[in-house]
Parts: sequence; structure tokens; C-alpha cells
Amino acid sequence: MIDSDNRPWGRWEEYLNEPGYRVKRIIVNPGKRLSLQLHHLRAEHWAIVQGSGLVTVGDETRTIQRGDVVFIEKGQVHRIENNGDDFLVFIETQYGICVEEDIVRIEDDWGRTSPGAE
Repeated sequence: MIDSDNRPWGRWEEYLNEPGYRVKRIIVNPGKRLSLQLHHLRAEHWAIVQGSGLVTVGDETRTIQRGDVVFIEKGQVHRIENNGDDFLVFIETQYGICVEEDIVRIEDDWGRTSPGAE
């Protein structure tokens, strides 16, 4: 593992960070959700490997479960939510310029702003 971080919604663990792509395992605690966000520099591909929940991409929100995949284009608003009683785990592959600072938070349950914002 290269890096990891605990967040109010769960945890991410980074396994690869190569020029042009990055791979993480993201664990969302029961009843939690990530911020509604977008990225200017990267697209993302999510493979759901455990649990179930809701995913929002653009104007569409749908149920997801183990085995589902989600593709998020650069600039698309997105969020994942664990509305179940077990952990929701997915593998996130980022494509493009893959830096943590490329997060524009639109809505956040913990009042966090985008990195670098006041």
C-alpha cells in the first residue's frame, strides 16, 4: 500500500499511483456518504466489490451492488452512499492527472470545502 487516509465517511487506501492512473480501495461505513463532487483533471471507474448503496452521476441516482461498475467522466458531478448495514467497498481507478487536490466539493455532510479553499 502506498498511502491511506481515514475520512468521516470511512477510509481510502491507495495501491498504485502511476503516471496517468491511480488505484484505490474505498470503504464507506454504513449510513455514510462521500461528498457530492467533481474532478476537472481525471475520470474515474468504480467497481463495487462488497455491499450495496446508491450512486449519483450527473442527474441520475441509482442503486448499486456487488458486481456493478460506474464510470464518471471528467467534470461529472458524482457521489456514492452506503444506505445499508454493512460496509460498501469499491475499487476506484482514476485516469488522467490523479492528485487529491482535484476535488471540487459541491455538498458535504461535514462542512468540508475543496482542498486549498479557506
